[in-house]
Amino acid sequence: MNQQAIPTDSDKRGAQMPRVFISAGHKSSGKTTLTLGLCAALHARGHVVQSFKKGPDYIDPLWLGMAAQRPCYNLDFHMMQRDEIERQFARAATGARISLIEGNKGLYDGLDLDGSNSNAALAKLLGAPVVLVVDARGMTRGVAPLILGYQAFDRDIRIAGVILNNLGGSRHESKLRAVIEHYTDVEVIGAVQHDPGMQIAERHLGLVPANEQEGARRRIARVGERVAAQVDLDRLLAIGDSAAAFSAPPPPVPAAASERLRIGIAHDQAFGFYYAEDLDSLRAANVELVDIDTLQAHALPEIDGLIIGGGFPEMFMAELEGNATLRAQIRNAIEAGLPTYAECGGLMYLSRSLTWQGATRQMVGVVPGDTVMHERPVGRGYARLQPTGDDRWQETDAISAHEFHYSSLENLPPDSIYAYQVKRGHGIDGEHDGYQQYNLLAGYVHRRGSGAQGWIAPFLNQVRAHKTHAAD
Repeated sequence: MNQQAIPTDSDKRGAQMPRVFISAGHKSSGKTTLTLGLCAALHARGHVVQSFKKGPDYIDPLWLGMAAQRPCYNLDFHMMQRDEIERQFARAATGARISLIEGNKGLYDGLDLDGSNSNAALAKLLGAPVVLVVDARGMTRGVAPLILGYQAFDRDIRIAGVILNNLGGSRHESKLRAVIEHYTDVEVIGAVQHDPGMQIAERHLGLVPANEQEGARRRIARVGERVAAQVDLDRLLAIGDSAAAFSAPPPPVPAAASERLRIGIAHDQAFGFYYAEDLDSLRAANVELVDIDTLQAHALPEIDGLIIGGGFPEMFMAELEGNATLRAQIRNAIEAGLPTYAECGGLMYLSRSLTWQGATRQMVGVVPGDTVMHERPVGRGYARLQPTGDDRWQETDAISAHEFHYSSLENLPPDSIYAYQVKRGHGIDGEHDGYQQYNLLAGYVHRRGSGAQGWIAPFLNQVRAHKTHAAD
């Protein structure tokens, strides 16, 4: 008699795609820390956990991905079509024991009056039951009308559980549990005491990136242990299992295989803002990604193109200035025609100088302007760009994007050529973004690389054209 194979997580759950949407009543309720802890706690149990983040944020996904030990994917109505969101979710969630989708802001918060881009809209699109994180500081009986109101506001949203956060002690917890049990039909699946040890250090752009902070893995493990001790993980899994089977639209026809390209990508403590989806798309386009440490590497490798994403170059500007050999090689390569795409922190690095907190450091110098850091954001939020017609990528359609920068680029020549007019947002000067020179395109605004209007396809077209021309 043949012995049956023991079913794996993927065998048992892949088709159903168990999933939970973690949201909150309002911003700063602690849902990111709790989601981080849930990912870590479930992973520590041996489960395959897939994390997602609503919105364009780069930093939270770094932490969530580290906690789940697999890349976290962004889902954003502004930069993605609904079918793209569904396909991205299905691709990443397949084979996971559970997917945790962390919202941004509050459950019903969003840009539009009708809530079409809210957290609730994403939960509905994905058919995900909601676990509501309630910041319970100073709250007792008032927790009941809050939960009842969130249930009544949209009956298509299923609030399947509540996690009480920032509790003041066991007595406080008992009161809240009694109130919720008496007045509502929502299950309390966790009660987390206020604990400064669970907080993650912040700075001007939010959470300190996990790829930078020393001891990040130890901190994540500690948060996971504390969440595991105070949240019923079995009930969370059961809520995820209650989600209906998920069916995504069929994927688009893949492009024919093309020549393999070697693309350098700045990936270190100073630069790390890349969407996991975009890295997947680059690899699927037959691209070999070659990591470049701008702080330590003294030679630019043999590459066909270069990508420098966002990050915190101001935090490492002394080290970046000190690596003069690499800066010179990057400048010489771009001036010789190396196709290069840079966003925000990458633009700052390619400028002449960077000034912050009274200190000025020399940067690459291929962009003839000077970066100055400010105390308040210069550009923040969703953006929209319209190609100027002068862009070397020959794009035509309007582009949805976002930005979040505290710096400005000053002293650019008045005859500078820009790829985009800014229809919403700030960009480089309030009117333009996408500085162009040689085969360089560098701007403040962050774009999605994947999809029909992403930056990957036109960038790779430029790389292939340059490689072909260089070979002739």
